[in-house]
Amino acid sequence: MPVPWFLLSLALGRSPVVFSLERLVEPEDTAYCSPGLSCHLWDGDMLCLPGNIVPAPGPVLVPTHLQTELVLRCHQETDCNLCVSVAVRLAVRGHWEEAEDEEKFGGAADRGLEEPRNASLQAQVVLSFQAYPTTRCVLLEVQVPAAALVQPGHSVGSVVFDCFEAALGGEMRIWSYTQPRYQKELNLTQQLPDCRGLEVRNSIQSCWALPWLSVSADGEDVRLVLNVSEEQHFGLSLYWNQVQGPPKPWWNRNLTGPQTITLNHTDLVPCLCIQVWPLEPDSVRTDMCPFREDPRARRNLWRAARLRLLSPRGWRLDAPCSLRAQAALCWQALGGGPCQPLVPLLPWENVTVNVSSWEKLQLQECLWADSLGPLKDDVLLVEKRGPQDSRSLCALEPSGCTSLPSRASTRAAHLGEQLLLDLQSGQCLQLWDDDLGALWACPMDKYIHKRWALVWLACLLFAAVLFLLLLLKKEHVKATTRGRAALLLYSADDAGFERLVGVLASALCQLPLRVAVDLWSRRELSAQGPLAWFHAQRLQTLQEGGMVVLLFSPGAVALCSEWLQDPAPAPGPHGPHDAFTASLSCVLPDFLQGRAPGRYVGACFDRLLHPDAVPALFRTVPVFSLPSQLPDFLGALQGPCTRRPRRLGERAEKVARALQQALDSCVQTPRAPGPGRRMGPEAGDQT
Repeated sequence: MPVPWFLLSLALGRSPVVFSLERLVEPEDTAYCSPGLSCHLWDGDMLCLPGNIVPAPGPVLVPTHLQTELVLRCHQETDCNLCVSVAVRLAVRGHWEEAEDEEKFGGAADRGLEEPRNASLQAQVVLSFQAYPTTRCVLLEVQVPAAALVQPGHSVGSVVFDCFEAALGGEMRIWSYTQPRYQKELNLTQQLPDCRGLEVRNSIQSCWALPWLSVSADGEDVRLVLNVSEEQHFGLSLYWNQVQGPPKPWWNRNLTGPQTITLNHTDLVPCLCIQVWPLEPDSVRTDMCPFREDPRARRNLWRAARLRLLSPRGWRLDAPCSLRAQAALCWQALGGGPCQPLVPLLPWENVTVNVSSWEKLQLQECLWADSLGPLKDDVLLVEKRGPQDSRSLCALEPSGCTSLPSRASTRAAHLGEQLLLDLQSGQCLQLWDDDLGALWACPMDKYIHKRWALVWLACLLFAAVLFLLLLLKKEHVKATTRGRAALLLYSADDAGFERLVGVLASALCQLPLRVAVDLWSRRELSAQGPLAWFHAQRLQTLQEGGMVVLLFSPGAVALCSEWLQDPAPAPGPHGPHDAFTASLSCVLPDFLQGRAPGRYVGACFDRLLHPDAVPALFRTVPVFSLPSQLPDFLGALQGPCTRRPRRLGERAEKVARALQQALDSCVQTPRAPGPGRRMGPEAGDQT
């Protein structure tokens, strides 16, 4: 429904400025001229092609001034559009050619020259209009009947075009020139008002659904009240308006009315603006910036400003809004306190980053304080340059700027000659430089008595040793946390035995141990082959100080006995993943040559195989029966550095329970031949 007028005034602020617009009832474009001119508007728009400037053949009509007026083009009483009426003022440019000397032609001028003077002048005037989303060009024919009576350069009248329809709140641009073009085209750029700046009441339908916004205080905070009808969808955007460059968005939302939004008072800055619009195609957007004169917003702006130093000798001031400030070099004593201007003063430099300053707030940053180490070991020298390449130097101290050289009783005065030599030899760092002076930072550490040098050296040495110990401890803890490596080798007698091995491997991973078993590496076994896979795993395990575990079963004992009798590979279907059969060629040499102790350990399962059934060669290393000897087995795997035996006993009990259940299932289940088990000589013939 239409917005009441008092609410519109509230949305405009304290003193809204509104305009009453003339209404046009003509539905079509029209053109009319001032008295003495005749004009005609061509039907339809034309292409906007100004062309090049050409010389005038004589007197011609050219546009000299553009003037616009906003009107309303109404199709009905409440169905109007904003329209721009354009008036073009015209003048005559150029002269008629006259005879240089009438006497030269017998005292009488050529009467043929009189006829052009009395002829009318005609021009084709183009008006080009651009305002998003509209671009149009129209052609006006204008004729001046008695051209001879008009002095060149004087106005002959105006032609008015009604009108170019435009969207509210946009920017329009208008150009005017003739065809052909005899001079540079005229142009005009204007900002069109929105619904707040026009006395449109109920005339423009796009203003009916405009969300009206009011700003009110809520204690320290600010409330934005959007007075819109229920279920009406609209967009709300908060942004920082910039003097230079595009606005910087801060907050955007699509909302449903009515809404009340609370802003924290610390978020207010002078350039914070609000934009609202209904979520409809080509809707009008309304902008307002209500905090430009708010004292809290100006205080917040300075609090949010940040001064950053850029190397070398550069700086930058960052703030949400543009502001104007002054930057100057100053110095600060070791005891702290405010930053004092340099003595003698170096010239101040202005920086424009926007908004006139309203109170004396200071932002302070030290110039590359760590450039030469601790601040107490540096002295700041001020160089002042005068005419004829003259210069003077002084050292900044709490008592003032001490001239160098000097007979004063300050530290810088005592070291004046040495400081000047350091400056000449390039041992000082230049912090600032311009035509009138420079700043230098000179190190003072070599002039300070170092009676505590040995103490500092001892402290540094102690810190280095402590750091090394912590590093070694960290590596030890890392290795302990990571766990010892264990490689399980077994003969796949049947599926039940494989499940038993899998339960053992999973339980060992909880100790923690890093367990490698062919059950979990089927893809690598297929790609590399059992022998290559075992070689790689055995080498990695032994290099990391791990253990190779031989899990003996009846099938494994039979394979070992065959290898001990005949070391050549035994024929038969051992399966593509039987790493145990492939590993015997590498395992047996370690046992025969006495390299197995400390690197290998044996194990068998209760009720499946007695430890005495293991071949004597493999009993040179400990052979444990599981789960009855599980604690000793786990202690052998984790090595002599095992800590917390009570915790190890608790873990052994958990592993024993899981292993006992799998062992009972394996014993009770009839044992079928597995892929790696050989049942006898006839196993090779299955046909």
